[in-house]
Amino acid sequence: QEAIDRVDRSHARGGQERDRVHHNDGGYARREDPQGTEWNGRWVGHRPQAVEGREVDEEDGARGLKGLEVRAQALPNEGGARKPSSMKPVKAAMVDQTEVNQSEFSDERIQKTKEQLIAELTKEDAPAGFSGLNGKALVLNKNDFPTMAEVAAAIPAHCKVLDTKKSMAYFFMSTGIVLAMGLAANAFVPVKAAFLPFWLAYAAVCGTAAFGFWLMGHECGHFAFSNNLALQDAVGFFSHTMCLTPYFSWQRSHAVHHSKVNHMYEGESHVPKETGDGYAHYMRELRFYCGKLVHGLFSMWVVSTGWVLYLMFGASGGPAYGLTNHFWPKGVFKTKLFPKKWHAKVIASGAAVIGVVAALAYWAKCTSFATVAAVYGGPWAIMNAWLGIVTLLHHTDVDVPHLEGEEWNYIRGAFLTIDRPYYKIVDWVQHHIGSTHVLHHINPRVPHYHAQEATEAIKKAFPDLYLHDPTPVHVALWRVVTNCISVKKVTNPTGSRQWVYDDPTLPSVKKNNRVF
Repeated sequence: QEAIDRVDRSHARGGQERDRVHHNDGGYARREDPQGTEWNGRWVGHRPQAVEGREVDEEDGARGLKGLEVRAQALPNEGGARKPSSMKPVKAAMVDQTEVNQSEFSDERIQKTKEQLIAELTKEDAPAGFSGLNGKALVLNKNDFPTMAEVAAAIPAHCKVLDTKKSMAYFFMSTGIVLAMGLAANAFVPVKAAFLPFWLAYAAVCGTAAFGFWLMGHECGHFAFSNNLALQDAVGFFSHTMCLTPYFSWQRSHAVHHSKVNHMYEGESHVPKETGDGYAHYMRELRFYCGKLVHGLFSMWVVSTGWVLYLMFGASGGPAYGLTNHFWPKGVFKTKLFPKKWHAKVIASGAAVIGVVAALAYWAKCTSFATVAAVYGGPWAIMNAWLGIVTLLHHTDVDVPHLEGEEWNYIRGAFLTIDRPYYKIVDWVQHHIGSTHVLHHINPRVPHYHAQEATEAIKKAFPDLYLHDPTPVHVALWRVVTNCISVKKVTNPTGSRQWVYDDPTLPSVKKNNRVF
C-alpha cells in the first residue's frame, strides 16, 4: 500500500519534470512514430490516452503500463513479493490506446514486471557488469525515494536512544581485546624470523579487532556514543589518536562525507574518477598491459594502504575540495573542507598524533624497531586495510550508480549505500559497521547496538530501496578492485541520468594528469 501511495505522490511531484524533452547533449534521445515511442533503441509500447482521468504527457505514454507497475512494486533482494491482500485496485494506463482499465496487482503480475525490468538491463546500463544486486539500484529514480520524515518514522524510537553505560562497556571490550593481545604477544613471543608466521597471524587478528576499537571513535564522532559530550569527545579523541587518526579533522571530513554521500562532485572519500581522468587512465593502462591479476593486486594494495594517503593528501576525496591534509589546514592545504573555525581543532588533533608517533619512537629506542613494528605496526597496518576495504565496499560496486545535480538528494544517496554479509566474528568485533551501513547513512546517530534492529525496520519498510549484496565479501572485493576503475554518464531505463562504472577492458583517452 505504501508503494502505491508513493506512485500517486511521485506522479504529482514529477509532472513538470516529465514535460521536459531531453536530447543527446546530456539527456536521452527520444523519437516517436505512429506505433509507439522508442528511448535509446528500447521499445516501450504504445501511447495511452489517460491515467486516472487526466491527459497523459509524452513520458507517461512512453512508459505505459510498465512504468506505473514498476513504481507500485517492491524490489527486494530475496523474493518477498507483496500478497494480493495488501494491494488495492489501481487505475493504470493500458497498452490499448482506446481503453483505460482498472487492474488488480497480483503476486504473479508484480513478479513478472520486476523480472522484465531487470531483464531489460544490458551492458549499456552496467558496462562493468552486475553484482549480487542484479542491477536493482539502476532501475530506480528520485521519485521512488521517501522523504526524510518517512524514513525517520520507520525507525523505532528506542533505537535512537543513547545508553552511556552500554557504550562504555563496548569501548572497554574493544580496548581490552586489543590490549590483551598486544601485551601477551609482547611478553611471550620473541621477535625473531622463526616466529614470523605467528606475528603475521597476530597482526591479522589484532588488526581486525583494532578496527573495532577505531570504530568506537567513529561512534563518538557521530554523537552516537553518549549524551555526555565531554566524555564522548574524550573517548573519541583517545581511540583515534592511538590509531594515528587525527580525531577532530576526521570528524569534520567524515561529516562532509555523510552530508554528500554518493554525490559525484561534492562527495568526500571514495568518489569515483571519470573515464579519462589521470589516475583512472593510468589504472586502465596497467590492466591493459599487465593483465587483470596484476592490476587487481595493485588495486588491492592501494585500497589497503590508501587511508594514510587520504589523511595526508585527500586521495579519493571529492574534486570540490582539492588537495587536503588532516594535520595542517593551511598553506597549500587550505581548503573549504576545513573552514577557519576548525583550524585549531585540526592542528590539535594532528599534534596529538605526532605525540603518539614520538612515544612509539621512544619505545623503539628502548627496545628495537622490530619490536614496535611487530607489536604495534602489524595490527595498525591491518586496521588501515580494513578501514579502506570496508569503506570501499560500502560505497562501490559495478551496478551502483553515483549522482549529481537534481538527481541527488540526501536520502537517495544514503539508500545507495551497500550492506554486505561480513563473517560473523568479524561483524561482531567490528560492531556491525559493514552489515548495517545503509542505516548508518540514513541516521548516523543510531548507536551500533541498535543498528541491526533499525536496519531490519528499514529493510521491511523500503524493500525496493534497501541494498544488500549477498555476494561473499572476499568475492565482492575482488570484483570491485578489478572492475570499478572509472565511471561514465548513462541514462537508466526510467530516464534518470547517472554515473555508472565503465567497461574496465576498454582503453581511455587521458584528459588530465590528476592523481588524487
